[in-house]
Amino acid sequence: MNILSRFNRRSTPQSAPADNRQVVNNAGGYVFDITPQARVRRFLTLGTESGTYYVSPAALTADNAEFLVEYAAEHTADLVREIVEISTSGRAPRQNPALFALAAAASVGDVDGRRAALAALPQVARTGTHLFLFAGYIEQFRGWGRGLRRAVANWYLDKPVDALAFQAVKYRQREGWTHRDLLRLSHPAATEDERRRLFDWICGRATELDGLAVVEGFQRAQNAPADQVPALVREYRLGWEMLPDAALNSPAVWEALLDNGIPQTALLRQLPRLTRLGLLDPLGSRTAAICAQLTDPARLRTARVHPVSVLIALRTYASGRSARGSGSWTPSAPVIDALDAAFYAAFELVNPTGLRHLLALDVSGSMTAQIGGLPLSAREASAALALVTARTEPRHQIVGFTSGGKGWSQSNALSELAISPRQRLDDAVRAVSGLPFGGTDCALPILHALDKGIEVDVFSVYTDNETWAGSMHPHQALARYRREVNPRAKLVVVGMTATNFSIADPDDAGMLDVAGFDAAVPSLLADFATAA
Repeated sequence: MNILSRFNRRSTPQSAPADNRQVVNNAGGYVFDITPQARVRRFLTLGTESGTYYVSPAALTADNAEFLVEYAAEHTADLVREIVEISTSGRAPRQNPALFALAAAASVGDVDGRRAALAALPQVARTGTHLFLFAGYIEQFRGWGRGLRRAVANWYLDKPVDALAFQAVKYRQREGWTHRDLLRLSHPAATEDERRRLFDWICGRATELDGLAVVEGFQRAQNAPADQVPALVREYRLGWEMLPDAALNSPAVWEALLDNGIPQTALLRQLPRLTRLGLLDPLGSRTAAICAQLTDPARLRTARVHPVSVLIALRTYASGRSARGSGSWTPSAPVIDALDAAFYAAFELVNPTGLRHLLALDVSGSMTAQIGGLPLSAREASAALALVTARTEPRHQIVGFTSGGKGWSQSNALSELAISPRQRLDDAVRAVSGLPFGGTDCALPILHALDKGIEVDVFSVYTDNETWAGSMHPHQALARYRREVNPRAKLVVVGMTATNFSIADPDDAGMLDVAGFDAAVPSLLADFATAA
């Protein structure tokens, strides 16, 4: 036996390290650590609520939280900038990670960093619900010192009185907090009589409040006969959260709410209810107007509607039944089509690069785990994200890969997927969710291109980076592909879970690691693909 032939610096099994910088992932394979900055972005965009296939939510959260606290202590200003950028541009589907990170920065950072974090509070905590979440998180780190009291007080003092009154009646209590709790902790000193009276009403020191239309309308609606509520909605421009529960079963009330204009995010959530109440008839003029609102790119951007939120709304609505409870409805076809278009419209417009793209979806067993606390698996989310690039880039191929298993007949367990942006999005995602699965070998897409002689400029691999089953590491496969086919080939790794692993070599300028839920992924990918 020629035992020395087993040593090969160009082809190393993924169960062994190919580079002394590599670390062991949760599946036992060897990969690279991502940079601290990349890990922050993964946490802010992906969250940890669902854990991963290999790691429980509690363990993943603890690991990320410990990392974040250390990063906040050493790089407070950098962390605050990243939080503000991701939050204000709507790049993450949920605000919880950003608010948690801001609470950490405001607690463990240096003096200037803590001040910067508290100064950023109104930019990140834009609603009453956000403020309540922040208050809960920050008490996990610290008490109510002078700087924190001043920051929360300013949240109440700096808003126009009408806008603050709207927040007070729309978000009355969340997460175990009320505005009364925060006012008593922060002691804001109001200098305007109208604001002072609003504070008194919130804290229960006054039972009636005149002069602020939204509060007056809210008070009247609580005890009004059902047939008078629609008129109050129109007169005071009330939102649905300001109405008694009984009123929300009335089509006339929702007609009035629609006449006022329901905000984009709320509209996505209320589509099943509007359908059950008979307000989304396929041929109705009201339906056409709602569909136009759903697909309006300007409204989507202004409301910071994340594409994944649209995807979840589409899947729920098209299913005709509630994920929680027993509610059901008959979906309206125009609305389904509008939600499909809205998903793509929620991304920024990206010009095609003209390059050749291989979009490779990891469909292994670990990708079936839910991600981000959302009713969506990593596999399903990756398919949707890949379709955005596929719609933009005419020269593309979409493949699914796993290391083999029941249902995969090919020896290399890689197959071109019969999904396309010309299909309805929920149908394409459903097709991927039903695929068989096996282990993870992230080198397969590149080896497939080598074997078939496919010329590729950019490999985009959507994965949880828990690769372990291959006989060659992905970065070694790319090096071989560059030697034999295209020396300028690049690799984009779209990480679908908030772990600290990546198949991308951080020292290779031709490899990029991005967070899967980041709404900026298509534009980041295009910029990287065309960079010299």
